[in-house]
Order: sequence, then structure tokens, then C-alpha cells
Amino acid sequence: MIDVILDTLTDALKLLPFLFVTYLLMEYVEHKAGGSFEKALHKGGAIGPLIGGVLGAVPQCGFSAAASNLYAGRIISLGTLFAVYLSTSDEMLPILIAEQANIPMIVKILVIKAVTGIAIGFITDLCLRLMGRDRPEWDIESLCEREHCSCEDEEGVLKPALVHTVHVFLFVIAITFLINIVVHFVGLENIRGSVIGQPVAGEFIAALIGLIPNCGASVALTQLYLDGVISLGAMIAGLLTGAGVGLLVLFRVNDHIKENFMIAGFLYVFGVIGGLIIELGGITV
Repeated sequence: MIDVILDTLTDALKLLPFLFVTYLLMEYVEHKAGGSFEKALHKGGAIGPLIGGVLGAVPQCGFSAAASNLYAGRIISLGTLFAVYLSTSDEMLPILIAEQANIPMIVKILVIKAVTGIAIGFITDLCLRLMGRDRPEWDIESLCEREHCSCEDEEGVLKPALVHTVHVFLFVIAITFLINIVVHFVGLENIRGSVIGQPVAGEFIAALIGLIPNCGASVALTQLYLDGVISLGAMIAGLLTGAGVGLLVLFRVNDHIKENFMIAGFLYVFGVIGGLIIELGGITV
């Protein structure tokens, strides 16, 4: 047990400087960007899913939360909302960078998520248009201004970067410790042979884990993939459904509860299908 604890702390401490530098850069980009994300989605119109899919892939705090607020105010379409949710990387990118994954692999994963989000977004809006269910009138009064981001402009970049780093660092320690405990007592090969490590079944389970509105989900899925426990398809399935706090904010600001559950359900289906295409298509990064 002492060895497990020491290994966990050693692995986590190696990631700490990379996490901090990554979040510092992310906060800098976010403060420079200002409200450009919301403005771009607002003006996007018919190409909203394209804008949402591209910008959603950019690591920035609060993107999915902002999209939830904009959708609740009927400023963006459902397709644009799905594009943002599916392309949002949450904590995947910082973990990959901290683990010093190769750049081509990181780019391919981001492209897969962005392309999936854009495609699903356009298909969703097209289907709604054919069904005669175009976007409702704006309802800006119901728009919640809180993005659950805790990244206030006046705070600068250092404090939010430190908060994000500590928050994710603690998650990394917890997730790594649990993984090391299981590996120690069960064995890596046995884990790979379990349900989560199996083709098809792994995608369904990972997509369900991704729906958890917490950065721990994306941290766990990314770490499990890097450790060789789950396949690329399973990780993609979970990361596609992992929209950060987006769903949490949606349930808070959107009064249509049934619609919220429908969105979550379709997000799960899209994640599973995306993961299965990667798995059964033999796609690698």
C-alpha cells in the first residue's frame, strides 16, 4: 500500500508543472478572447454548428456552460449546442499535455471530436428544419448569466490558473490512486479483460461515465486510455458525452425539463455511436 501511495504521488507531482503552465496559457487566451465565443455563436446563424464545433475544441473555461446559457435563451440552435458539447475537451487536453503525449495524437483526438460535433450539429438542425421545428423566438430574459466558471475578468490569469491546477491535481491524485489500487489487487490484464476493456461494451460504459458533470470523468477516461486499460473508441465515447458542466448548467437555466433529459439522452447516443465508429472502424491515433 505504501508503494501504491508513493507511486501515485510521484506520478501526480510530475504532472503538476505541466498542468499549471497549460492552465495559465488557457486563462490568458480566455481573457484575451473576452466574449468573442458568445458573439461568434450569436452571429453564426445557419453555420452555428461549424463555429460551435471549432471553438468548442479550443480549451477555454466555460464554453459548454456559455452554450447552455445561450441555448436556454434560444440564441443558438440545438445543433449548435450539440456541436459545442461534443467538441468540448474538458480536462482531456491538459492531462494529455501533462502526460507529454505526442502532438499528432492530441491533434487527431481534437479533430475527431470537432468533426463529430460539427456533423451532428448540422444533421440535428437539418432534421429539425425538415420537421418544421425551427429555432423558437429569443427568450433572453430567461438567460442565466452565471457560467459556473469562476473565472472573473478582474482576477487576472494567475489566480484562476492556480485554482484550476489545484482542483484538477487533486482529481488526478484521487483517480490515479484508485487506478493504482485496482491494478495492484486485480492486475492490469484482468482489468483489460473486464467489461470496460471490451469492445462495444466499453463504449457504452465510457459514454455513461462521460455524462458525469465533473472534470473527474474526463481525467479518469484519459488516464485509463493512456494506461492502456480502455480503447481509443471507449475514450472517445466518454469524451464526446463529457461536456464539462454544460449539462449541469442546462438543467439549471432551461425550464424545459423533458427537453433537457432528451438532450442528455441524445448526447449519450451520439457518444456511443462515435466511439463504436472509432472502435469497429479500426481508427487509430
